[in-house]
Amino acid sequence: MDSMDRSILKCLSENSRQSATEISQTVHLSVAAVIERIRKLERNGVIRQYTIVADQHKIGNDVTALMEVSLEHPKYYDEFTKTIYENPSIVECNYLTGDYDFMLKIQTHSSETLEQLHRVIKSIRGVSNTKTYFVLKEIKCGVTSMTET
Repeated sequence: MDSMDRSILKCLSENSRQSATEISQTVHLSVAAVIERIRKLERNGVIRQYTIVADQHKIGNDVTALMEVSLEHPKYYDEFTKTIYENPSIVECNYLTGDYDFMLKIQTHSSETLEQLHRVIKSIRGVSNTKTYFVLKEIKCGVTSMTET
């Protein structure tokens, strides 16, 4: 992957519905070359999917929370992650180092539905501890870094 691929990815991460023509004007490459590079990025699994970022408040999710979760033992990992994956209110789950094993991002209708979900998570076999934070305001969301490291 070169700097041109990174520029194309940056365009797509800002708006995945941009046409190849619009991208070609931004990155100063022919439309055919942009299309070929995008197809190659898709074939190689660099681009895994195209998606949207919805306004959660407008679809009825007025509460966003982050929840740290600890497991008693790593043997509970598979069961825990399967349960988390199946819950549509849990929109992100990251496996961590540190004091907690997982960080969950939750988007739900109300504090009452968050409380219900909290009880569900606490009842998953192997969960030993949780810590929940209410998100007051989202400052940056859904932006993928395209810088070279």
